[in-house]
Amino acid sequence: MIKFPNLRAQVFGVVVGLAALAAAPALAASFDLSPEQPTRIHTDKDDAAVAAIGKDFKFVKDGVLTIATNPWLPPISTYATDAKTVVGFDADLSSLLAESLGRRIEIVPVAWPDWPLGLTSGKYDAVLSNVTVTEARKEKFDFSTYRKDQLGFYVKADSTIASIKEPKDIAGLRVITDSGTNQEQILLTWNKQNVANGLKPVEVQYYDDDAVRSLAIQSGRADVVFSVNSTQAYQAATQGKIKQVGTLSGGWPRTAEVAVTTRKGSGLADALTLAINDLIADGKYAKLLAKWSLSSEAIDKSQSNPLGLTKS
Repeated sequence: MIKFPNLRAQVFGVVVGLAALAAAPALAASFDLSPEQPTRIHTDKDDAAVAAIGKDFKFVKDGVLTIATNPWLPPISTYATDAKTVVGFDADLSSLLAESLGRRIEIVPVAWPDWPLGLTSGKYDAVLSNVTVTEARKEKFDFSTYRKDQLGFYVKADSTIASIKEPKDIAGLRVITDSGTNQEQILLTWNKQNVANGLKPVEVQYYDDDAVRSLAIQSGRADVVFSVNSTQAYQAATQGKIKQVGTLSGGWPRTAEVAVTTRKGSGLADALTLAINDLIADGKYAKLLAKWSLSSEAIDKSQSNPLGLTKS
């Protein structure tokens, strides 16, 4: 396994500058990152969802659905061109859920480690921030699923690698992944199986900077990136320099889903689940996924508190 340092020297500055220049026209053409969000999808009040809200549930603010999110990376959640408005798939879905409940949306940006305490202490009504359902989290929170937790294999756009579906497909390849993540665990497990079967080992690479990771793929230093599918799909759509050659559940070998997170027993989860299913039924959910190039992560039905991932 190879660990590459945080390279912030000349090559990093050059790569970042070139990447920004190359991506800017494509971003403007493909994705709306303006604070106004004129292309945002809207919906009507969902009376059935409103009726499903628990009688004892108290919203943080009158007439408002307050949702916390971590603006980390597009297309899931990021800051708009004004550097203060949160936009992306999570913001759009939050808006649709607020409208479904007949309320205005208020999005609260939070750091990822802070959302559990903020939610339990009542700072916001819900969290919508790529939170995967786990059995451990279900002990403290309720969930309403809305998207697959999906990982993706991506290669250079002109790579001869056409498909990665199973362990043998990565034998002998140089694969970039993220340290301390589910994808790293899966990659190491696959590599162990390959070695046991007499196949060539994987060369696992780690990078601290996305720009340097991109350079490694484009220069031929690495063959594959195995990471969060949504962010890689966004890069593929906006820059056209990489392509998807396979996907895998973030909970492999089991499936996993991300969900709107609410306080345990608060009485809001079933209402949100119903609202999401109505959005699925009327087609707005599919349109929203397509808007942010996330159609491959669609679920057929939202569930309240489904079986979650267990500790390995």
